[in-house]
Amino acid sequence: MAVHASVLKTSRPATLEWPREHSLEVVVLHSTTKGTLQSLKTAATLASGLAARIRLLILEVVPYPLPVDAPQVPVDFTGQRFRTIAAGARIDTSVDIRLGRDQAQMLESSLHPRSLIVLEGGRKWWPSRQKRLARRLERLGHQVVFSDLV
Repeated sequence: MAVHASVLKTSRPATLEWPREHSLEVVVLHSTTKGTLQSLKTAATLASGLAARIRLLILEVVPYPLPVDAPQVPVDFTGQRFRTIAAGARIDTSVDIRLGRDQAQMLESSLHPRSLIVLEGGRKWWPSRQKRLARRLERLGHQVVFSDLV
């Protein structure tokens, strides 16, 4: 099991470099620590046996008084925290921290076309924030799985 980390300090699209043998990627979108752990377990179940890699995506919104490359919490600290969380997934996991001003723009620019995304939530019958996000991602052509429904 390997855990890699990368930080993108703007919301511009980045070219993600994966080894060729890992053509399938499961993206876990960070929400809460507990929810992220559950989502990583679900992603590990989905990715097992498929030679897939998990990418833990953390979208860090930096408020306007601060420079975009200087968030309130140091990036090294955030990276170490999420590398520790990702180590529990027991499958190749990459930690991808994005810094920017607009969370929606960062999310859209960090996903490959037709991505498989694991989100926390889904059991509630009312339209929660996560369900609205899932509908939006599905309209953009992505596949969404809720971690507590698998």
